[in-house]
Formats: sequence, C-alpha cells, structure tokens
Amino acid sequence: MIFSSITKKPLWQNILAGAGISIAIVAIFLLFLNFITNHGEYLTVPEVTGKDYSEVVKELENGGFEVVIQDSIYVDSIAPNRVIKQFPEPEATVKVNRVIYLTINRLIPPTIAMPNLIGMSLRNALLELRSLGLKLGDTSFVPDIAKNAVKDQLTGGISIKPGDPIRMGSFIDLEIGAGVVGDELPVPDLYGLNYQEALLVIEVNGLTRGVVILDDNLTDTAAGFVYWQNPMPFSEQLQTNKIRAGQSVDIKLGISKPENRPDTLNISNK
Repeated sequence: MIFSSITKKPLWQNILAGAGISIAIVAIFLLFLNFITNHGEYLTVPEVTGKDYSEVVKELENGGFEVVIQDSIYVDSIAPNRVIKQFPEPEATVKVNRVIYLTINRLIPPTIAMPNLIGMSLRNALLELRSLGLKLGDTSFVPDIAKNAVKDQLTGGISIKPGDPIRMGSFIDLEIGAGVVGDELPVPDLYGLNYQEALLVIEVNGLTRGVVILDDNLTDTAAGFVYWQNPMPFSEQLQTNKIRAGQSVDIKLGISKPENRPDTLNISNK
C-alpha cells in the first residue's frame, strides 16, 4: 500500500520527501547530541591539590565533574590520602561531566628492601637512605679504625639485614666508626647535602661548624643545600685535602639542591 502510493507520485516529489525526511533525522540527531554532550555548558576546574581525597570527591562530583584516581604514590612529607596532582590543571575550562584525574598520596607506605649500608661512608649512606625514601634515625659511634664508615644498621634497636622488608619512611639508626683520635683525615665532602645532613657529617668527623653563608633568596638554613665549602675536599691538583679533628668547615647554602657538581678546579673559585 505504501509502496504503491510512492510509485504513483512523480519522482521529484519522492526525492523532495526523502530529502526532507533526511534533514529532519539529522536535525533530531543534532538536538539529542547537544543534549547528551551538554553542548555549550562549561565549568572551571577548581584547585584540589593538597586536599583530602574524600573531600575532593564530594566537591568535584557536586560541581559536575567525574573523578578518577590516575595514580597513587608515597611522599612522606605529605599527609596520607592527600591529592598530590590533578589533571586538568586548576582554572582550566572544561565541559560538564569532564573527568578529573587525580594522583593521591598513599595511605600505607610501600614496602621496600633494606639496602646494605655497612661499609659505606656516612655521606653515601645518607644519600642512599634519601634515594629510597628512608630517614636517618639516631647515630652512635663505636671504636673502629674505619673512621666515618657505617658499622651496623638498625631499626627499633635491632639490626636489620640487607634485603629485609621495611616500610618506606622508616627511621634507620646507624653505628659509625669513630676512627683514631689525633689522626688527620680527608676533608669530608658536603656538596649537595642539606644543612642538617652537613652538620651531622661535620660532627661525625670530629670537626666544628664554621661560617654558614646563606644565599639572598634563602631565609631558613634548614631548607638550604650545600654548594660550596672551605676547606674543599680536593686541591686544585686533585689531591685529597686533609684536616685535623676540631678544625672548622665553612659552608654556603642555596635554596635548590645542586644537580651536578662543577669542575673541581672551579669549585674553589666560587
């Protein structure tokens, strides 16, 4: 019946009718598409870094966003479950229902393998602890010819073997060789250490803190890193400099940790 009514009409009428139906279908589709995608509706992404994740989820969902945890890492200086990073960035303009990806600080620190610090110099042990997210606890000194070398590593008063599991962020106590009193020793290398670590190395070597010079943009010694010292660890002839117990070491502190050590011949000119 429908087919016969179509065939009875002129061809041009059928073409116009088909075109009209096609246009109507496209128009309806575009209307529904605008409705589904909230065309023309935009939101400004709020700043949520540093906030607790549970509060952030409520804030973002109430604001018309979807929330996805992109990653979780552990930073011991940030409270657990806090948002560390977000994407898109704050103040970005996005469509309604746009997904906000978050990186949060883990509730429970990850477990890592305890490194082997025994035999290392105190400086290298400090760097190794820092690189693995562990912290230096108490230090004690034991009679030993290997001055400034780690003799034992402990946690909670109990020796911990290399490879044993330990939570990242744990405090590691070190027993350090005291050396022989009165002997000359190599000038300790303080380059790249923070202020507290540098003081510890100076103390362990039986030396005293000399002049501490802060860069103009640094107001807190605790936030500074050593980029110059006097005396230097090496001479201009690349020979190891020596120092006696009780002598002082001067340092300069900058706000940023130096990435690469400058050429030894240029250090003394800073």
